[in-house]
Amino acid sequence: MAHPNRRDLGLLVLRVGTGAVLAAHGTQKLLGWFGGGGIEGTSKAMEAMGFHPPRESAIAAGLGEAGGGVLLALGLATPAAGAAAAGAMAGAVAVHAPAGFFAQAGGYEYPAFLGFTAAAIGITGAGRYSLDHATGHVLDRPWVVATAFLGTAIAAAAVVGRRAQEQASPAPEPESEPE
Repeated sequence: MAHPNRRDLGLLVLRVGTGAVLAAHGTQKLLGWFGGGGIEGTSKAMEAMGFHPPRESAIAAGLGEAGGGVLLALGLATPAAGAAAAGAMAGAVAVHAPAGFFAQAGGYEYPAFLGFTAAAIGITGAGRYSLDHATGHVLDRPWVVATAFLGTAIAAAAVVGRRAQEQASPAPEPESEPE
């Protein structure tokens, strides 16, 4: 017979590990920690990757990763945290998709893995060793799961779709000055 707390302990380890990785990535974008570019550097990168407006895109990606990661690690508002992190990773997958699947070739393997893991935790719930459990699951109700993931799916589809549309459009010709 399995120990009754093994599932909850496993969820704790998975949440903290995944949340820490996401939070570290997000703080690179937001604060320039761990060798990141901060808002300014990330804004320039977002513009180069085709996300507009770039500053708002940088903030959204950073908050999705850092905020979602911290909340996942704490096990607080777990459905919203998982959805936010998964949405941020959907944008990263879109950027890396042209390079194929495997990370060694610049592919989307790693952001996809983080996104699926965050989504799975958001759907499964944080387990007993979490702030959601300590607060009586006030922010972890079935309607929160549905709302968070539906909202994130709509937002991610809009952002990624807009980027794809802009990249497919031919660049405008520079205006020539009259002589």
